[in-house]
Amino acid sequence: MTHCKTSTTPEPTFTTDVRVWKVSKVRSKKAPYQVRWTVGGKVKASSFSTVALAESRRSELWQAMSRGEAFDVESGLPVSELRAAEEKAKAGARPDPNWWEFSREYMAARWRTAAAKTREGLADSLATVALAMVGEGVKAPAPEQVRRAMRWAVVPAHKDEEPPPDLRAACAWLKARSLRISALSEPGVARDVHYRLSFKLDDSPAAAETYRRRRRGFNTAMEYAIEEGYLDANPLEGMKRPGSSSSGVVDPRVLVNEIQGRQLLVAVSYVGSLHRNRGRRLVAFFGCILYAATRPAEAVNLKEDQCHLPETGWGTITLKETRPVSGKKWTDSGERHDKRGLKSRDVTADRPVPIPPVLVRMLRRHIAEFGTAKDGRLFANERGGLLGSSSYWRVWQEARELALPPAKVASPLARRPYDLRSTCITNWLRAGLPVAEVARRAGNSPEVIHRNYAGCLDDSEEDNNRKIEKAMGWESTAVPGD
Repeated sequence: MTHCKTSTTPEPTFTTDVRVWKVSKVRSKKAPYQVRWTVGGKVKASSFSTVALAESRRSELWQAMSRGEAFDVESGLPVSELRAAEEKAKAGARPDPNWWEFSREYMAARWRTAAAKTREGLADSLATVALAMVGEGVKAPAPEQVRRAMRWAVVPAHKDEEPPPDLRAACAWLKARSLRISALSEPGVARDVHYRLSFKLDDSPAAAETYRRRRRGFNTAMEYAIEEGYLDANPLEGMKRPGSSSSGVVDPRVLVNEIQGRQLLVAVSYVGSLHRNRGRRLVAFFGCILYAATRPAEAVNLKEDQCHLPETGWGTITLKETRPVSGKKWTDSGERHDKRGLKSRDVTADRPVPIPPVLVRMLRRHIAEFGTAKDGRLFANERGGLLGSSSYWRVWQEARELALPPAKVASPLARRPYDLRSTCITNWLRAGLPVAEVARRAGNSPEVIHRNYAGCLDDSEEDNNRKIEKAMGWESTAVPGD
């Protein structure tokens, strides 16, 4: 421990009564090395991710103290550092908002042009990163409270509102104690941010798609930070998640064969048969996913005037809009479903998809039995409103248990309605359609089709084994040496 004698004529808010302790270690994963010093009897402390950074800061304080500099009692900083900070401010130094301030500013800038799903995804990314930028202290909010508080705070409509009672303490903490955005330049903080994007709150790995979505949201926020002059570069540039190279690739185990597909659709018709035909009214909905590769949100908004349904032969559905479920606080209309153009296309573009006779008959039967909603939509809930994802998800889970044996129910086979779309795209590829045409019908790029479906084209093990036997001349069952 070192000492400086107190000046006999100190300035009113300054003193040379300064003591600096050696670097100590504290219980903290992010910043376990701490420098402590006192200024006029008041204890000050700074924590660092490495011992080298802590020793460097201690050296700076020691040198200022050795020069006889006065220290500010309130901030604990030497006069030279305060003057340097003032000069930077006068020269228009780079602004450095904390993560709470930056997140609200960024969402306000992006809100007007972003879709509801995009808004929700960005909010999730910002809230996830906040777990690494929350600041420390004995009364720091729990991780779940941090996430909920940030997701509430970044909605622009909440800017001038008081937080809900259960989030007030967390919001107050984040507003006052969040790390500055410049802290992202520290390797330890950047690594902690990457960890939070990669893992769930229980420290188990997040799904590959969850990681990609969070990372995309963070990257766009960093682009904004660079544009505004808050940072010089993306702090996560070059960081990769181990084992993420296969992300997006379709698992062949989720695909159904022709018989399983029919059995599942039949099972759907039996779900809730005593309760307003809950399942029967969704048979054609799932049929659109299985036989036309529609995304569920595209099928939700399919209207009668978008369907060409001849009495015989192939027909056509022309997809024009999608109605993803996002939640009321993320949409401009205040409804749970957002209203958007087709994914990755101009807002005015449509996508005609030829449909086989089996789906034509399903749609004709559906219209004859259930009619349409007031706006012409084919698929509605029991009250005529927009079909929610939770509604068709529950029907699908019940149908799987009716159609499949227990071992298959526990397997990945058609676990999600979306897996029917993957089955349809795979069947088109196996039938020999050019990849470009498959991409056009599915609303993807050829690159995505190539990358995600390459492992699903020749996955018949028996056929492959026979090809090997023929090539190697093993068609005879005789064993050499017999």
